[in-house]
Amino acid sequence: MPIKIPSDLPACNALREERVFVITGDRAEHQDIRPLRVAIVNLMPTTVDTEIQLLRLLGNSPLQVDISFLHMGSHESKNAPPGHLEKFYTSTSEIVSLKARFDGLIITGAPVETLPFEEVDYWNELAEIIDYSGKNVFSTLHICWGAQAGLYRRYKIPKQPLVEKLFGIFPHAVNEQYAVLFRGFDDEFLAPQSRHTAIDRAAVAADSRLVIQSETEESGVFIVTAREGREIYVTGHLEYDPLTIDREYRRDLAKGLPIEVPRNYYPDNDPSKAPVVRWRAHAHLFFNNWLNYVYQETPFDLDKLE
Repeated sequence: MPIKIPSDLPACNALREERVFVITGDRAEHQDIRPLRVAIVNLMPTTVDTEIQLLRLLGNSPLQVDISFLHMGSHESKNAPPGHLEKFYTSTSEIVSLKARFDGLIITGAPVETLPFEEVDYWNELAEIIDYSGKNVFSTLHICWGAQAGLYRRYKIPKQPLVEKLFGIFPHAVNEQYAVLFRGFDDEFLAPQSRHTAIDRAAVAADSRLVIQSETEESGVFIVTAREGREIYVTGHLEYDPLTIDREYRRDLAKGLPIEVPRNYYPDNDPSKAPVVRWRAHAHLFFNNWLNYVYQETPFDLDKLE
């Protein structure tokens, strides 16, 4: 089944070229089923690229998914194409005021992780949408800095600076092999990481409301859940496409920033060689498992959410 997005969204053509099943509003209205309603708070500077990455994964499912894009009304984006947010996005404050309800919500990462949370210019608005999601969204998936922000807002879990950027492709272990999110996973799987900070593992482990589902000694805590999967915190970027880390690496080099060659990414650690993708299958599996969990557990009538 498809994802429902506007026909003129830039991501639409890219996804169709990859044969990801998408439909427009007119066609969706003639289907006698209730699609999953999933909202995406896109905080990434690579606005369109992030849309494509997430929609690619959400579109590889037997379920119809109705997508809504949200942005911070209190923050002026300098990276989205002119008019893009006005045309395709709704401000989070509008969603909160309308008390709109969703089956799923995704809150992405953002390039602000070295700042204290309260110093991020849209922190109050993001905190509001995190609070709102507790009663108006069945399951919220937080990614990278979005995971740190969610854990801090809900549980006061602090983030910790790393000596150097955690950057590359890292192996992760599954702590609970039979958890819904990890159905079909291998005992160890690879996932991209790109961050300067980490969440405090001891603080997570000390809170009985939180469950560490996946971690590794090398890169730390990877996936944490709460409320039996209604809150999911992913510290890395399963959604990254093959060249995202390459673009980040060359961007930082061009800016003269201290950056090491991303680990386990280029063959022989040689940036002149094309990277080999080794996380794609588990990325699709993870998002499929999440959508299936949401589909199975969400009330048909979203007004009955508790």
